[in-house]
Amino acid sequence: MEIVFLCGFAFLAGFIDSVAGGGGLIQLPALLIFLPQVPVANLLGTNKLASIAGTSFAVVQYAKHVGIDWRATLPATMTAFVFSFIGARIASLINTEIMRVVVLVLLVAIAIYTFLQKDFGSLHAPKLGRMAQMLFSVAAGMTIGFYDGFFGPGTGSFLIFVFIGIFGFNFLRASASAKLINFATNLSAMIYFAFTDNILYTFAIPMALFNILGSLIGTRLAILKGSRFVRIFFLLVVAGMILKLAYDTIRP
Repeated sequence: MEIVFLCGFAFLAGFIDSVAGGGGLIQLPALLIFLPQVPVANLLGTNKLASIAGTSFAVVQYAKHVGIDWRATLPATMTAFVFSFIGARIASLINTEIMRVVVLVLLVAIAIYTFLQKDFGSLHAPKLGRMAQMLFSVAAGMTIGFYDGFFGPGTGSFLIFVFIGIFGFNFLRASASAKLINFATNLSAMIYFAFTDNILYTFAIPMALFNILGSLIGTRLAILKGSRFVRIFFLLVVAGMILKLAYDTIRP
């Protein structure tokens, strides 16, 4: 029975993550709830395998129908892959409770700014020269990749905000670029969990299929509806993350 519910949550996670990020808010808690007896490392590995399936599909769909600015995105993708692994390795050295508060404050600021700036992300107008674009891309990949490796919540939303605020992308193009980088960070973590035998394939494979299905519907809807739809979804996802992090911070 658990697999039925987990596949349903994987579908929902794939849908949400393909549009605005934040699928981990749904899929990982579902694994923790329905498989309480399983070690956390196994659940994290299972979550990564299911997630990367939908993310890879979203990357292909966005690349075909929207286009990805490879010059702006590839440097961030490569550095994020490396620094996500580094972040995962030293996660035990960092106080995640402090990080939870910092991320909560940043997400509130992002939500307020995006809500007040009505035209934020509505136009696709890249504003960096080639060299500046590469430098900012590498810096973003290092910073957010490292963050995703040791903590994680909000990675996709932070990436979307960076690609809009710094690079001048619209919401749809920013979401496409964020998915490619998310794929790299998920792949890095999944390799680590696979080599340490921390993936439950009997759950991960069917969840991956439903995650792909949710991603298919989500990307098609985002491409059809455009940046305005992604902006609204982005605000809803960020609001959900704020509530989740606030609850985790204040609960006993």
